[in-house]
Amino acid sequence: MSDDYTVKRLCAVLGVSRSGYYQWRAAPGSLRAQQGAAMQARIAQIHRASRGTYGSPRVAAVLRQQGDSIGRHRVARLMRAAGLQGRQRRRYRVRTTDSNHDQPIAPNRLGIAARPTRTDEVWVSDITYVPTQEGWLYLAGVLDLYSRRLIGWAMGSGLETALPLAASLMALRHRRPPAGVVHHSDRGCQYASSTYRSALAANGCVASMSRRANCYDNATDPLPFTGQQPVLVFPGWA
Repeated sequence: MSDDYTVKRLCAVLGVSRSGYYQWRAAPGSLRAQQGAAMQARIAQIHRASRGTYGSPRVAAVLRQQGDSIGRHRVARLMRAAGLQGRQRRRYRVRTTDSNHDQPIAPNRLGIAARPTRTDEVWVSDITYVPTQEGWLYLAGVLDLYSRRLIGWAMGSGLETALPLAASLMALRHRRPPAGVVHHSDRGCQYASSTYRSALAANGCVASMSRRANCYDNATDPLPFTGQQPVLVFPGWA
């Protein structure tokens, strides 16, 4: 009942002194002390099973699932007495860009380029990820910077070069651009690989890469020249 009412109020209703109640509760070998010790041991076991991440609300929920009628406040008191507290898990972040490699880095041609005046003048490419019930799904895309159309894409379960390469080859097959189209990306090992660079060169594309660790150069940022947001239109939808 102390989970719902203060000890002071309960003692007043029952006509007992608070000092007497606390003395009874702290008495060694008392039923209350034995029950508290047993419950504290179970709480510690649940806390260990959660790798130290469960706080009193989740520990209390587990105990209730196991058939115990216990309030969160009592669990919190027992956890404090045992020196236990929940630890928040660090949020996992996927790294799609690995720029620690020895492959050639293309200059940032967008930093000095004028605003594109036609389609198939500047393409930008990037990789992102989507959480699914079966794990991470990686998505590579190629965007025409002038029209803001997504002209190539590919999905897969890994971050190998084949993923963004499939997106770029799709764009090349669909658009058949003239020689000289600027292909901009980050410095990831996929884009800097010899396989990817060879495919760009074979199709007349000029490689361009962001500055190191500069999010403002990311290929998915809004168009730097006009500030407009991307409008993704899949090929054949227009």
